[in-house]
Amino acid sequence: MKLDKLVLIIVVVLGAVLLSFWVTTLLLAAFAVPLGWLALLPATLAGYIAWRVVQDRLASSEDAYYDRIEK
Repeated sequence: MKLDKLVLIIVVVLGAVLLSFWVTTLLLAAFAVPLGWLALLPATLAGYIAWRVVQDRLASSEDAYYDRIEK
């Protein structure tokens, strides 16, 4: 396995662990504090915007220019 793929896997796994920890902490805090669920609204909106940006970048044919270049 190449070093860059190994580093990518490690970064993705660590990112997933941190994201799941953050979401769990946010949910627990939202249920512990009265009206804390209102804090979930901006987090949900930010997650939705990030998801749409990533989805748009992956589906865009304009961004696939470098995929057609021979390496």
